[in-house]
Amino acid sequence: MAEIKFEIKETIGVLAESVKGWTKEVNLVSWNDKPAKYDIREWDPLHQKMGKGITFTAEEMIKLRDLLNEMEL
Repeated sequence: MAEIKFEIKETIGVLAESVKGWTKEVNLVSWNDKPAKYDIREWDPLHQKMGKGITFTAEEMIKLRDLLNEMEL
């Protein structure tokens, strides 16, 4: 299996932290030397291991923001 290369270009913020120290974060991440995308996933404290996540282009992130703003919480 090929190694996945990543670089966190910008940390946007932390959404939550588990008792084991893993954090659910929103970051701008470059995967395999490709242009960076917005990314939401869990990371270990050293950012060496990660959980499953989801990536968004800037346009998708804007649409997500708009949808969240329309929600009644």
